[in-house]
Amino acid sequence: MTVALESAAAKPGGGRGRGPGPLQRLKNGYQKYWYAYAMIAPVVVVLGVLVGYPLVRGFYLTLTDADSLNSARTIGVNHIEATYKFIGLDNYKDILFGPTAYDRFWSHFLWTVVWTALCVFLHYTIGLGLALLLNRKVRGRTFYRLMLILPWAVPTFVTVFSWRIMLADSGVLNQMLGTLHLPQPQWLEDVFWQRFAAVMVNTWCGVPFMMVSLLGGLQSIDASLYEAAEMDGASAWQRFQHVTLPGLRAVSSTVVLLGVIWTFNQFVIIFLLFGKNSAPDAQILVTWAYRLGFGQQPREYAESAAYGVLLLSILTVFTSLYFRWLKRNDQLV
Repeated sequence: MTVALESAAAKPGGGRGRGPGPLQRLKNGYQKYWYAYAMIAPVVVVLGVLVGYPLVRGFYLTLTDADSLNSARTIGVNHIEATYKFIGLDNYKDILFGPTAYDRFWSHFLWTVVWTALCVFLHYTIGLGLALLLNRKVRGRTFYRLMLILPWAVPTFVTVFSWRIMLADSGVLNQMLGTLHLPQPQWLEDVFWQRFAAVMVNTWCGVPFMMVSLLGGLQSIDASLYEAAEMDGASAWQRFQHVTLPGLRAVSSTVVLLGVIWTFNQFVIIFLLFGKNSAPDAQILVTWAYRLGFGQQPREYAESAAYGVLLLSILTVFTSLYFRWLKRNDQLV
């Protein structure tokens, strides 16, 4: 009886009560970690100004009919106010389902997907092959590494302009083909060869990063695993299949995702190789969006911004599905 009374008396003060609310937890966290909040505050402000505001502003423009004729502008001393109107989702509807949807969006979307898949596949396979070679103990390995990483170290505009000179009708590449009595393609005029040239130049620029990343992954694999596999009689292909590839899984998943994102939005190579008003069938979505917004008259600001939102949405969906696929495969393993 005494124990029961003591328990009942202790319950209001010592029993499990309701925890602090969200505001109280936030206040307690701020009091405890105020220095960390103060340190990251400048970064948050800068990101908000440089990323957050343009993103929100761009999304708002997609809901209007803004172009270079009805946007606010200053001509001399005269300031003209904006006259564009709110039209809701009409821009997205016109881009995806309008009468010119295939020519203006879907054809470029399909080519962007093919371009991304081809480039990332070539980046990974060639980079993995070079990494496997450089991981061996060969004479002059350091020199080879420096030479193979050179295309990545050189500024992209220098590389692309050099390729553009070589791919000209009278360039070095066609002169070499002519010397061998082989056909001389119109690299910068014919649609097929424009796309071929774009993939070739992007592969040249992208392989070194993939090679260096995979080489680091190869060097992190325990050598005793190869020794054990060799003692068990595993062939070179079996060692590659059951030791090398599983050992590179974490690195491969990361570099492939980065490669897809970078290649899908690879503006510089396409723009510098062909310009903004040429090779319309070789333009990917990001360069086509730039052309709509800045390469024609009138400049379609709202439609170009809608392309940007669609690009962001596509990559967001792909990234979420990719991580889900990786998680499922890890569970199976």
